Amino acid sequence: MTKNPFSAIDLQRIIYLGGMMGVQPVVPFDFKELEIVARKRLSKEAFAYVAGGAGLESTMDANRRAFDQWQIMPRMLRDVSNRDISIELFGQRLPSPFLTCPIGVLELVHPEADIAVAKACASLGIPMIFSNQASVKMEDCAGVMGDSPHWFQLYWSKSNELVQSLIQRAEKCGCSAIVVTLDTTMLGWQTRDLDSAYLPFLRGMGIAQYLSDPVFMRLLDEPQEAALTIKPKINLTTIRNLITTVNKYPGRGFFKKLRSGKPMAAVRQFINIYSRPSLTWEDLSFLREQTKLPILLKGILHPDDARKALDKGMDGIIVSNHGGRQVDGAIGAFGALSSIVEAVNDAIPVLLDSGIRSGADTFKALALGAKAVCIGRPYVYGLAIAGQAGVEAVLKNFMADFELTMGLTGCKNINEISKELLTKAV
Repeated sequence: MTKNPFSAIDLQRIIYLGGMMGVQPVVPFDFKELEIVARKRLSKEAFAYVAGGAGLESTMDANRRAFDQWQIMPRMLRDVSNRDISIELFGQRLPSPFLTCPIGVLELVHPEADIAVAKACASLGIPMIFSNQASVKMEDCAGVMGDSPHWFQLYWSKSNELVQSLIQRAEKCGCSAIVVTLDTTMLGWQTRDLDSAYLPFLRGMGIAQYLSDPVFMRLLDEPQEAALTIKPKINLTTIRNLITTVNKYPGRGFFKKLRSGKPMAAVRQFINIYSRPSLTWEDLSFLREQTKLPILLKGILHPDDARKALDKGMDGIIVSNHGGRQVDGAIGAFGALSSIVEAVNDAIPVLLDSGIRSGADTFKALALGAKAVCIGRPYVYGLAIAGQAGVEAVLKNFMADFELTMGLTGCKNINEISKELLTKAV
């Protein structure tokens, strides 16, 4: 067996030897401490946007409690001197079972935003799922990733023509899969954002994919759907937010852009068009006709929906509750995993996101049938703390933690991880 090029033991040695020279780790290893440090670097609004969930945030709690329902039973005296954490997914050999979740508006967190994440992922060979609500257009992120794998997340808008355009762009910039987020046809009741009365999209943030899309830009010249409006109260906050919105709009000349009215028209059009509550299973046939790339449905929590995904010719499922941001009181994503895996019966790969915080979480997910897991808030906190280096550190830490957990449980590769190594907690 070829030794995995990434080595948890080597990383441990580098960290401990660095300590002998007074060099401290780039980011904290414990998630709670990681969040505490990141919070100090972020504005109140930015932290609320990243850290918050829906309602009472009970779904976020459920995501963590679900992992506690299972415990690992390590096996001894197995040769694990050479460990391989690589996986195969949609015909690609990946160095680890990790991907990065699509998370929007990363400019709130760090000036390099999506570009820093793209560079970090490329350095490790970890697939990055480009967010539909990104701060940097997909072509620029793909440009710094080269041959490193990247996918595209799609929010299905009210315009099928825009959906078609986004998919075509994803194909042209080398994306190897399309991830359709199903659980955000409307924004959930996100109390931390509501407390701050803060929605970054109204300031022109997180809409880079739209402002770089020819179909969306053409739609700005067409009559727009009527939207709720209130008479603006002119004060310093209004002016400051208007300046931000105008500066986010492409092109030169602040006053030229302001007089055109296009920056605010773009924001209004985005709010009107970005989601489509009327979507049904029948609409998936349109998507299937648009691309030969693998299509994964993100947000599946019910086994009947998993079976419908199979019936509609979908290529994969991401079990997810959007990190607890959409439905308060929902089932923990990990708690839904077994039933989804059983429903698809290995016909298509099942991935998991929402609540992954350690190598042990990852091991449990793979033991119950997930082919890979997606990391969300942890890498965003790494981005807030140290930019690209922070993202790389967080992802390396996950890889190392998982590799050691796997080896110490008696497995030398992914194929040896099974449900027999877990037991229900008493």
